[in-house]
Amino acid sequence: MYACLQRFHRASSRLAAAGTTGPRRLFGSSKQKRTKDANSYYVTQPIFYVNSVPHIGHFYTIVLADTIKRYADLLGKNTKLSAGTDEHGLKIQQAAEKAGEDTLAFCTRYSDRFRELEAASNASVTDFIRTSDPKHHRAVAHFWERLVERGFIYKGKHEGWYAVSDEAFYTETQTEERADPTDPNKPSGRFAIESGQPVEWVSEENYKFRLSAFKDKLVEWLETNPDAVYPEIRRNEVLGWLRSGFDDLSVSRPRSRLKWGIPVPGDPDHTIYVWVDALVNYATVCGYPWPEDAGAGASDSSTSNNSRIPEFFPPDVQVVGKDIVRFHAVYWPALLMAAGLPLPKRILAHAHWTMSSQKMSKSKGNVVDPFEAIATYGLDPIRYFIIRNGGISDDGDYSPEEVLVRYKKDLVGQLANLASRCVSKSLCPDIEGFRRIAEQQRSQLDIRDAPLYNLLDGLSERTKAKFDQGEFGRGMWIVFDALATANKYISNNQPWVLVKQTDDPESRSRLQTVLFYALETVRLAAIMLQPVMPQKMELLLDHISVSRTERSWKHARFGAGWQTVEPSRASGSISTLFPKLK
Repeated sequence: MYACLQRFHRASSRLAAAGTTGPRRLFGSSKQKRTKDANSYYVTQPIFYVNSVPHIGHFYTIVLADTIKRYADLLGKNTKLSAGTDEHGLKIQQAAEKAGEDTLAFCTRYSDRFRELEAASNASVTDFIRTSDPKHHRAVAHFWERLVERGFIYKGKHEGWYAVSDEAFYTETQTEERADPTDPNKPSGRFAIESGQPVEWVSEENYKFRLSAFKDKLVEWLETNPDAVYPEIRRNEVLGWLRSGFDDLSVSRPRSRLKWGIPVPGDPDHTIYVWVDALVNYATVCGYPWPEDAGAGASDSSTSNNSRIPEFFPPDVQVVGKDIVRFHAVYWPALLMAAGLPLPKRILAHAHWTMSSQKMSKSKGNVVDPFEAIATYGLDPIRYFIIRNGGISDDGDYSPEEVLVRYKKDLVGQLANLASRCVSKSLCPDIEGFRRIAEQQRSQLDIRDAPLYNLLDGLSERTKAKFDQGEFGRGMWIVFDALATANKYISNNQPWVLVKQTDDPESRSRLQTVLFYALETVRLAAIMLQPVMPQKMELLLDHISVSRTERSWKHARFGAGWQTVEPSRASGSISTLFPKLK
């Protein structure tokens, strides 16, 4: 017992430093002493539960995480994006039994559908994991053994309210007695306040994790790093949970009750709690256990420069829905502290979606199928809508009418319209002369161009400030505001009139300056919109002859382009980028 307490106090003192880590932004300085290469950038999606088909909420999570990863690519980072499926637990076991299927076959069927959505979304996933993978079983077993060795796992009796749908225990104060919201004719029952799912009373012997030992360290972590959990409303929720106090966490279920899961090492009568199993996936895809933990057996790709340092772990950004923030912002960092592993730099917990201002539900028949949405509107347009209208703090609202408004007003009316107005052969834009015009603006700025020049000169910095926070919708508002201003600029300066006066050298020069400003706005916008609409922006940049070597974020500054002009690779007109919807 004394040795166990010694291990606990040694671990607690070592974890004091870990409790002060965390970022201020998605991209920026951090007080954390990084052990991995500073240029390595690791983004995670939550692994999706295989009890139902994908919906628009899954699509939002996928595209948001992919947008963050592609933005990091633009900044020159060496990136990793993980995804996958969570396949263990009582809910899956019962669903497979109800369907009369082999459990693994049941999981594979749904896992394949999520993998198809990743591909259909054009998500640049580098690692797709299934918790039924043998390599993951080995990682979870090793993680469990590490917790045992460090004195944070013990056996005891657990009683409490358990929600099968959430795979989670709740305290008395986290549940309430009320009518069933899905069927008012049913007798009243007990439900989890947080999720609304029915709960049942469970009393069983299982293993527990000393979660209560990390309460102060978790509070210290969040107070020292205000943006470690974002947005602020979610951070405050987590702090509220921590300060209200909690018991140790039940981390196993009797094997007689739950067979579909990873057995507790050394005790085949128990199965590891599904959330402990699931959370370890973020380390598994980085080659865990690493050499310093396992002594051998980690893959060469999991470490950098043949060293004993993981190349990508810990995650830089973990994208999750607000419904699972407790598991990622309380349980996960506590488990990492206990295992002596570094904490994620940031947890970005986004909001949910409503349908025409009503909650989506199968019973209402208003759940949006992402595959149908992609087929109806096109991939990049629906990616744009989902990120532009999706909520971080507040729920986003989905409606076909609003998708069409974004499509026609923003993509066609502002972006494509501005580009197509200025690349017309009748106007003859001298793109090879744009570099010279850009250099002249700082010393020979015409008062007619000053408002747009001032807007464009700091455009990338203002947009980056929002993107760095993960607020891509707000960042895109800044971009489209610039496009709207540029469209007004074109209307005011009337290049179609100037082109008729090209016998006059001053009018000829003025025409090219006006076209430069318009296409410079398009160039900047297209570069910055690449993380959201990668396919369409590649085509648009091709249309306006922007070299493929000049499409990174460092080129998204006024005058930083047009160094090398390449013949347009694009076929057809710009109007074909966003065709009329049927």
